[in-house]
Amino acid sequence: MKNTFTELASIPIKDKVERKGNFDYLSWANAWSMLKSVCGNASRKVYEAEDGLNYFTDGRTAYVKVGVHASGQEHIDYLPIMDYRNNAIPLEKITSMDVNTAIQRSTAKAIAMHGLGLSLWTGEDVPRMTTKKSEAKPKTITKITLDIGDENWSKVLKYIGANKQLGLSKIVSNLETKYKMKSSVKKEIQKAM
Repeated sequence: MKNTFTELASIPIKDKVERKGNFDYLSWANAWSMLKSVCGNASRKVYEAEDGLNYFTDGRTAYVKVGVHASGQEHIDYLPIMDYRNNAIPLEKITSMDVNTAIQRSTAKAIAMHGLGLSLWTGEDVPRMTTKKSEAKPKTITKITLDIGDENWSKVLKYIGANKQLGLSKIVSNLETKYKMKSSVKKEIQKAM
């Protein structure tokens, strides 16, 4: 039986990745084209709220919900409607262009859940670390020490559980961008895998 996820994950995307600001991304058009070349019957669904709008709101901000169906499976992505800095846009300032952009970005993320370009989001959900401001350099981010059982440990365990497919070395590498870890902590991470 063919594993579509593995096939899509193995497609090289490096030459299609673009950069906007500090973020790398695969355009929805490139992602859709590559997905359809493997899964010709793939389809997308933009979900609508009960009022018929193609976004949902909590009364302060909004998000879109997009599903991509391929090889008998649908993956759904929820994405906040954000500005170019990835900050949520207040509801009263959202334009139809902002909604359209969020739908296209959400489409690319839903496609990634099928395997294509998933590596672009590696580390996106690593638990955020607490930062300390240095008097000499106010914008310096200091890594915090991760200890077994501390307040960040349960978040790290959830991250490990959700990303086991990355393998031990990649998970440890991702976590080391945020945390200082002793060898005993790394051994516990290995046990959690």
